[in-house]
Parts: sequence; C-alpha cells; structure tokens
Amino acid sequence: MAALQIDNAVKAFGETQVLKGVSLALRDGEFCVIVGGSGCGKSTLLRAIAGLEELDSGSIHIDGRRVDNLPPAERGIAMVFQSYALYPHLNVFENLAFALRLARRPAAEIDEAVARAAAILGLEDYLTRKPAALSGGQRQRVAIGRAIVRKPGIFLFDEPLSNLDAGLRNRMRFEFAELHRKLGTTTVYVTHDQVEAMTLADRIAVMRAGVIEQIGTPADLYEHPANLYVAGFIGSPQMNFLTGKVVETTDSGAALDLSGGERVAIPGPGKKLAGQSITLGVRPEHWQGAGGEHGLKLQAQFVEWLGSSVNVHLRHGSNDGPPIIWHHVEPARVREGETVRLTPDPDHVHLFDQEGQSIPLH
Repeated sequence: MAALQIDNAVKAFGETQVLKGVSLALRDGEFCVIVGGSGCGKSTLLRAIAGLEELDSGSIHIDGRRVDNLPPAERGIAMVFQSYALYPHLNVFENLAFALRLARRPAAEIDEAVARAAAILGLEDYLTRKPAALSGGQRQRVAIGRAIVRKPGIFLFDEPLSNLDAGLRNRMRFEFAELHRKLGTTTVYVTHDQVEAMTLADRIAVMRAGVIEQIGTPADLYEHPANLYVAGFIGSPQMNFLTGKVVETTDSGAALDLSGGERVAIPGPGKKLAGQSITLGVRPEHWQGAGGEHGLKLQAQFVEWLGSSVNVHLRHGSNDGPPIIWHHVEPARVREGETVRLTPDPDHVHLFDQEGQSIPLH
C-alpha cells in the first residue's frame, strides 16, 4: 500500500488545458473516486499518475518518492482499463501470469500469485478458459487479477464498469468494495457514474473543466455541496433548483419570490439576503406536502414508479425548464395530471449565490 500526493498538476494538449493545477492527497489504503462529466480531465489525471501522460508542470509523489519523472513500470502502480486489455490467445492463468513471466519471476512464485488472485476473485474454475469464453464480469475480474498479482502500492481503475449492463454493474460494485476490504490497497477509481462513486468511495473528488470543485466523503458532498455544479452532479435524481429574489416577510422571516408571484420560505440567513437573487436547492426526498394555499402549486406530469417508492415529475406554472422531482414512498398518492402543493423541508435546503457558491445556513 502507498500514499499518493499530487501537487499543482498541469497538462495541456495543444491549446486545450486539460488539467489546471490539480492537487490531491490520498492516505495509505484510501479508496478515492474521481467523478465528472466528459472532458473534465479525470482520465487524463489518472493516466498522469500511471505515467501514460507526462505533466507539463507539477509533481506526483507515491509514499514520499517523486515518480512523475519515472517510467510506468517503476511507479509501483497497476492500472485496469475500461477495455479489459486481455490477451485473447492466452487462457486466464496465462493472462494472470503474464506480467510476472515478463519479469522473469520463479515458476513457484507465479503459481502462488495466480492462485491467490484467482481465489480472491473467484476465478479458480476458469483458469483454462480463453477470454472469449468468459462473461463481461469474468473478463473484468481477470483484468483486476492481472493487477493484483503485481502487488502494487496503488490500483488505478479507468471506468472499469462502463462496458457492463446495469445488473452486472451493480454486482461488480459490490465485488470492488469487497476487494478493497480484503486487500486495503490505495485505489484511484475514475467514473462518470456518481452512483458508483457514492457506493464505493471513502472520498469523492468532483472535477469540472480541469479543476477539482470539491473533495469529501459521499455524505459531505451530498449534504454540503460547495456549489451548484456539485449539488447537481451528486444525487440521483439530481437536486431541484429554484431561482428568485429574496424578500422579507411579515413574520420577520424571508422568502424566495419566484416568477408568477409564488413564494417559498427560506431558513437561516434569509433575511440578511433581502433584495439578492439566489438559487434554492431541494433534494427530491426533501419536499413536504403543504396544506391550503401554502407551498408551491405544481402539476404532476409523469409518475415514475419504482416499486417501493415513486419519483413524481412536476411542472411549476408556465416554467419551461426541467421538471421538479419529488421522491416519496407512497406510490398510490399522486396520479398524472393532479395538482399538489409542496414546500421544502426547512432543515434540508441549500442556498447558492449568483456565482453558484453555497451560502452557509448558520
């Protein structure tokens, strides 16, 4: 195992700056997931750690040793690619043993290392099969096994589940978590899927346009997003956003004045924000039913039945933007076309200023 330190990493391809001074520190044994949309720089950062891309400036240290000037083979890392990168003419045993044979390790050591990896990954019954005779999940296990036999200080995973169907992705997420519990190896895992990030990570780094917007535990990012981008990226369905101007109310509180004349009460420092335009963020599960004339008047456009719960997609007035989504656990409660009134749970709202930065509530 090994700790990882990245300081002010910069990388450009021609006129396009892909990494804009990225810094990241991982503890020994930590599982860090890097997420972000396409083109945010997450895969370039991973390839720079692996030595497959050379930084323009900045440094990378593994266990205190600077490695950005070293070739990949000398960095003590093992990388698993999206495409598995298995040798189709070799069986599972030979695929697992390939790197060790290349390093001219003794036969007994190779046999022991392959047996250990196969046992960890449940591949004992497949060692004589070629990759073409394996399922997608089994191929992914072989790719991981090739990394395990090298006993690296750091595992690097580049979107390893993106080629699998939804059911298999769910099972493989569990297997990745189990693998990390067994081995405890420092892991950097890149994905665009925030569900993978939330279920696997000790900490998540959210990237956008070559910078890390926020890094923290899944709970930190979900409950305390630093800005609108993180708030909208983390969570499924994503957070609802309402923009308006803050006004004082007669009960010495404050409300967000929306287009169409409706108002939503806001907590915390609301009164101090009077006259400012802000954005209110509400997670789908944090809406409450409102009685009488209180709350937002919304019309159900689509009810997404999930079995034990539903996501209700609602239209607010003449708003042409994204629907407001309400997640609740009473499937028969709302039908398409019905009108409901909702208000945010005041203990679970988020406020953002005009620059998209989070406004502290206390």
